[in-house]
Amino acid sequence: MTRTIYHIRHGETDWNAAGRLQGGRDIPLNDRGRRQADGNGRALGAHFSAIQRDPSTLTWIASPLGRTRETMERVRRGAGLEPSAYATHPDLREVSFGRYEGLTYADLDVQAPRAAAELRRDKWNFVPPDGESYAMLIARVGGFLAGTSGDLVIVSHGGVFRVLRALIEESEDHELAHLFVPQDRIFRWQDRHGAWL
Repeated sequence: MTRTIYHIRHGETDWNAAGRLQGGRDIPLNDRGRRQADGNGRALGAHFSAIQRDPSTLTWIASPLGRTRETMERVRRGAGLEPSAYATHPDLREVSFGRYEGLTYADLDVQAPRAAAELRRDKWNFVPPDGESYAMLIARVGGFLAGTSGDLVIVSHGGVFRVLRALIEESEDHELAHLFVPQDRIFRWQDRHGAWL
């Protein structure tokens, strides 16, 4: 049987717009982010209608951070569902940038140039002070994924999406750490094959 997983990244925040490392900081959606979430909800609702799938038959799970929860609720409303009837899971929170959260890459070049160079050279394995690497994140998200079954709608973060691609598609490409993840698109995996809707 084919397993289907949908992923939506939370809408834009002011820190996203400024290029700040956001990580575990609970930064709210901005107006553009709310419009993105609403648009993803309408698009997902139209998709389910087109494939004649009742959206309530999937399990809906979000990161516990506020920006993902608001995105999830707006997406569910757009898909014709009760906004608050979903689960959260702590292992879907964003990769932690530790002491570097709030900085831009330009700030990092000035304040910690050696770390900035290491981050650019090997983002997958780079561990910020008091933070975590993508290699650490993949273990956390992998534990979450192993505990699920059936079809899912996940609302989380760019970093989580990158490691989900590695896990679901069985990829060892560490360049996934640099993958651009749009905030106004929906990604769907059917078994191990993924594509943007």
